Amino acid sequence: MASELFFRGQETHHIINAYTPKPRKPWQNVIRPVRYMLKEKRLVFLFAGIAIASLIFALSPSSRAPSGQGSYSYVNNAIYDSHLPSESTQSHSIARAHRIIYQNRAGIGSLHSGGKIPLGLQRKGLRILVTGGAGFVGSHLVDRLIARGDSVIVVDNFFTGRKENVMHHFGNPRFELIRHDVVEPLLVEVDQIYHLACPASPVHYKHNPVKTIISFSSLFIFIAAHKTNVVGTLNMLGLAKRVGARFLLTSTSEVYGDPLEHPQKETYWGNVNPIGVRSCYDEGKRTAETLTMDYHRGAGVEVRIARIFNTYGPRMCIDDGRVVSNFVAQALRKEPLTVYGDGKQTRSFQFVSDLVEGLMRLMEGEHVGPFNLGNPGEFTMLELAGVVQETIDPNAQIEFRPNTADDPHKRKPDISKAKELLGWEPKVPLRKGLPMMVQDFRQRIFGDHKEDSSSVSSA
Repeated sequence: MASELFFRGQETHHIINAYTPKPRKPWQNVIRPVRYMLKEKRLVFLFAGIAIASLIFALSPSSRAPSGQGSYSYVNNAIYDSHLPSESTQSHSIARAHRIIYQNRAGIGSLHSGGKIPLGLQRKGLRILVTGGAGFVGSHLVDRLIARGDSVIVVDNFFTGRKENVMHHFGNPRFELIRHDVVEPLLVEVDQIYHLACPASPVHYKHNPVKTIISFSSLFIFIAAHKTNVVGTLNMLGLAKRVGARFLLTSTSEVYGDPLEHPQKETYWGNVNPIGVRSCYDEGKRTAETLTMDYHRGAGVEVRIARIFNTYGPRMCIDDGRVVSNFVAQALRKEPLTVYGDGKQTRSFQFVSDLVEGLMRLMEGEHVGPFNLGNPGEFTMLELAGVVQETIDPNAQIEFRPNTADDPHKRKPDISKAKELLGWEPKVPLRKGLPMMVQDFRQRIFGDHKEDSSSVSSA
């Protein structure tokens, strides 16, 4: 049986009249769809459908804000509305450009980079974390972001910030306020992080018989600033890494110390005394920049670095020791203007709205930095005192006192990099911005409220 099976397996069968299909013609793949489209005028109906869809999209509501919003005002904020109409309009157009950038990132901009967007595809506002958002600069930044349509989470421990600075946003569903110290970890889902938290201006030592209390108070401020700069920045960078957010560090011109280069460019490494009375703040910010760049290079975190020069405007702390707030408060109180040293030290002063514009352009741009953000207009302390006298009280006296340790002799930013890459430069001169700050200080010092509380808090 086995041999029989073996023999049958070796049999050869001759197939007769096998079917052989004809080779397919290569052009039939093209001809058949064309015939299908031409049959019964299907092509006509196709073009008619395209025309109807285009007409519907053209008549759908525009994604742009109404023209009446071009000069917006958030809660009677005179800084961006009445006093600076041209800048407000320009800022609004920039905000629209920022929306387009993020539409492109989300894949929406490829469908339509401006003008009309199909219904249901309008860009949703970003979710943004602002540390130190109840402070002087942070609160103005929050106003701009809310006005742009973003959702903002403010984190502040109110060490130097004031709840009154953001109170006019209470009740807004796109605003959240968290009382939290950034030296402790925090986990929230956000798209961007503006890291402004830091006691930026410790109070000058004052003549007081209880010297021990003053010394420990000032020491506490220095330690808090250093801890926030290092541990707080580390926590926020870790958050940015975990949630994939873009991180902006607000550094300072103090990283240049007492500069030997004038004006200061971003490539200048500085001249800082590492053991001086100002070194906790100076070296703390330098360390924060180092950590930021390490996370960028090592962990791929998207970062931006801004080096902020002297800034003034409404909502500054009245007795924070900065020269502009000192002069304004003293002139309003009919006290002598205290000038330290010979008064020939120079500083550059930018209005807060200019700084906020620069920070937003840096965050939305594609350049890491660092960037100098300041006004290159240079004033000696005596010249600044003269401007304050012109604005408030021509009879105000000037009182000279010994200079403070490690006080920089000259400070002036070179902003050519910001001009070229960010298209940014300050617009508000000192003589135009100072009266707005004086009005705010007068209301807070003397309680000269002529408007409702919500309006005054945002002036």
